[in-house]
Amino acid sequence: MEWSIQEIAKKAGTTSRTLRHYGELGLLEPSRIGVNGYRYYDQAALVRLQRVLLLRELGLSLPAIAEVLEGERDTSAALRTHLLLLEQERERIGRQIAAVRTTLHKTEKGEELMAEEVFDGFDHTRYEEEVSRRWGRDAYEKGDRWWRSLSAEEKQEFMDRQAGIARDFGAAARRGLAADSDEVQAIARRHVEWLSITTTPSKEYVTGLGQMYVDDPRFTVNYDQHGEGTAVLVRDAMRVYAERNL
Repeated sequence: MEWSIQEIAKKAGTTSRTLRHYGELGLLEPSRIGVNGYRYYDQAALVRLQRVLLLRELGLSLPAIAEVLEGERDTSAALRTHLLLLEQERERIGRQIAAVRTTLHKTEKGEELMAEEVFDGFDHTRYEEEVSRRWGRDAYEKGDRWWRSLSAEEKQEFMDRQAGIARDFGAAARRGLAADSDEVQAIARRHVEWLSITTTPSKEYVTGLGQMYVDDPRFTVNYDQHGEGTAVLVRDAMRVYAERNL
């Protein structure tokens, strides 16, 4: 079976112009082009478009999506990975909704709030296995002990600090600043100082973490929500900073 570009655009809730743009970027090639010049898409193209749209909803830029798709040759494995990420995100958002409802209810009733309730869904422990695998069990346990020792206000301050750094990287990306510029390197220094709160960043750690911001959609979205290409700028800025200072 195959569908015309107009049919696919309508079913996907997008436009023919967008699909042609995806084709120009190499994200979605038509399965064939008719003698009349019309583009047609088969089942494989539909699956690929679904991947593009899912990654787009996660906030990835089109260049980042191209990199993800280029590195994933097994379509079924890629879809399973993305399904897992979506399910994890659904669970996390569900917990955040419940936490906000609890906070709202207790605030309106004048009841005492518990930090565990306020920050449910923001819990870093969902990354326990991944952190342990990447940087060792000691790294996770050290960070976990530190996080649990914080008050609710200190936890919020820590998250706000990172959010401010991400926003500043986004602003720099929108301005087209280079990764090795003084302004961007000043933001990178703040980021490494923020990382230093929980660990002792080595050159390999900083460059590896920066690469992960681009390779892993869960992290890319946190930066690219401030503007397309932000995660790439963060990666490049961290690499430059590590080369110069670590």
